[in-house]
Amino acid sequence: MILNSIDKFASGKYGSWFGLLSRLTLGGVLFAAGWLKIFVPAKSQMAVRAYEVLPIWLANILGIALPWAEVGLGVLLVLGIALRFSAIAGGAMMVLFIAAISQAWARGLSIDCGCFGGGGTVDPGETKYLSEILRDFGLALLAIYLVRYPVTRFAWEKLTKTQGVQENGN
Repeated sequence: MILNSIDKFASGKYGSWFGLLSRLTLGGVLFAAGWLKIFVPAKSQMAVRAYEVLPIWLANILGIALPWAEVGLGVLLVLGIALRFSAIAGGAMMVLFIAAISQAWARGLSIDCGCFGGGGTVDPGETKYLSEILRDFGLALLAIYLVRYPVTRFAWEKLTKTQGVQENGN
């Protein structure tokens, strides 16, 4: 029943506009989060190590690679390139972030998520686990929408397909 309503909305007048908004929101957040960390790899590494889940050497590698992946996925989403792939990857990142934040909260760690730079240990009263989880859950829902309905306004894929059809005369 809910899926029928979503299908109806997505194929209606505002569905592709909502897809554009979803793309720009998820892509913009990923791009901003990565960009703020990309030039301070030591802080990014510290943020990943603070979760105390991975071996230090792997956390350090992830601390360097993750901002680049976020920026890359953000660009793909904003431009509307490889939409299904980038939405799946962006949604998977959100699920992993939710899991990481949840385990830190459950274990009583007092850390800043490091999502937009910063990261590391903070005073227990300064943690924002619930709002961070809810934000990432909302972004994951946008990713799911884009996986299901990848044709959005002003997407590069849509524009190039339209041009290809016009050039072929079909």
